[in-house]
Amino acid sequence: MRDFHLPGRSAVFAANGLCATSHPLAANVAVDILKRGGNAMDAALAGAVLLGICEPQMTGIGGDCFVLYSRPGRGVRALNGSGCAPAGASAAELRAQGLAAVPLDRPEAVTVPCAIDAFCRLAESEGRLGLDALLQPSIHYAEEGVPVAPRTAFDWQNSAGTLQGAARQHYLQDGQPLRAGDVFRAPGQAEVLRRIARDGRDAFYTGEVAEDMAGALSALGGIHTLEDFASARSFATQPVEGRYKDIDLVEHPPNGQGATALLLLNILKHFDIAGMDPFGAGRAHIEAEAAKLAYDARNRFLADPEHTARLEHMLAPETAEHLAALIDPKRAMPTAAPLTEAVHKDTVYITVVDKDRMAVSLIYSIFHGFGSGIASEKFGILLQNRGAGFTLEEGHPNEFGPGKRPMHTIIPAMLKQDGGVIMPFGVMGGGYQPTGHARLVSNLSDFGMDLQSAIDAPRCFADGAVLKVERGYAASVRQELADMGHKIEVPDTPLGGAQAVRIHVSDVLEGASDPRKDGCALGY
Repeated sequence: MRDFHLPGRSAVFAANGLCATSHPLAANVAVDILKRGGNAMDAALAGAVLLGICEPQMTGIGGDCFVLYSRPGRGVRALNGSGCAPAGASAAELRAQGLAAVPLDRPEAVTVPCAIDAFCRLAESEGRLGLDALLQPSIHYAEEGVPVAPRTAFDWQNSAGTLQGAARQHYLQDGQPLRAGDVFRAPGQAEVLRRIARDGRDAFYTGEVAEDMAGALSALGGIHTLEDFASARSFATQPVEGRYKDIDLVEHPPNGQGATALLLLNILKHFDIAGMDPFGAGRAHIEAEAAKLAYDARNRFLADPEHTARLEHMLAPETAEHLAALIDPKRAMPTAAPLTEAVHKDTVYITVVDKDRMAVSLIYSIFHGFGSGIASEKFGILLQNRGAGFTLEEGHPNEFGPGKRPMHTIIPAMLKQDGGVIMPFGVMGGGYQPTGHARLVSNLSDFGMDLQSAIDAPRCFADGAVLKVERGYAASVRQELADMGHKIEVPDTPLGGAQAVRIHVSDVLEGASDPRKDGCALGY
């Protein structure tokens, strides 16, 4: 139990249904959908689309998603809602230009957005209320406007320089970033959502809307065709999972980076984490060293599902054992390999559990703050820069190429115990996410923290050659880590943002939401 003398927030308990996400309006819409007879999928989809209006710097209909969902007795299912590079993509051409990475703010970084296809598919196959009903709240708020929340305003200020061309008209006010309390409106997106509600996914991927997106890219030298947009398809896939103590962690498979969290926990099993100070230098050091090794494996092996060939090796117990043996408990190793992804912190996450205990874990992103910074002229659809997740290394499984999906940082997760789902959760924060998943599981399992405390707890992250340490750590701990050889940085932006709903044995729901974001948990 938390100390009520100190600042903090309580977990939210409910008996019927509960949503945890990064903006209160989206949480409220999700709970309203549940009250109207919708299930957890209906609520998650309605809330997720609205997050693109409430937090446009984080996500939107020009982005991708990954989803895990389950019904009691039916296991966990996965849907990959990530899009592909255009058919004309060529790593050789970019190398010939002298580039070492896919540029963040050029059309080459724009993969075809696939979230809308995934949302339409899930609404039809798993929902109850129908797409039209689910999109109405977002249409309303896009037209009437949403007051900008404090964390959203902080991010808006930090990322506004990314916006270019038409995006500056759609996402700035008198040429300036919106501030807390300003009202953001997106009438163009309201019209797009109205068309999708009426005509389904083809209203987005063909016709005027697709022409608007493709035209914005071609005007900047992009090679995206209308066929690239028309052929966008989400697909069902099988989750991957691993065990830590008495809990099973379920992750989305490649091209997401969920396997990295499983490898990280497999390495941590070889150390007495529970015997360490949860906020001390010893735990932070071991976790950082394990992360360097796990992320190096990620960068070597994870890619488009059709090009990932070493997943079994990455998750094998002996792989973790061999990697754990490389860790010196007293001294930091050099970074195992430079991270090949462009690390970001811009993602939204929503989780919902309904009265029938259907659970949905959904993560949805445009990658960097305001994505590529490129928006379509008429409708203001901000396009993701997921292509920056590719490498230009020749022959690499994750090499930029035609029709390929890049390695994604966004990963939804679930915890299972005794075969049943006990907690859908997510930890936003780009490259931090596998570390965030592992740390949350460890906080719960190794230290017995309650759910909200496990989310509130200070974080650190071995981000390439730097160990980022939040201000929640004592100065003496930062110094001890520096003495071990870590290059310490206190980041301006906190690490990630978690949301979770726990299903107790009593069947009561417990929701927790990260104070690092604007959101909350709501139930009924």
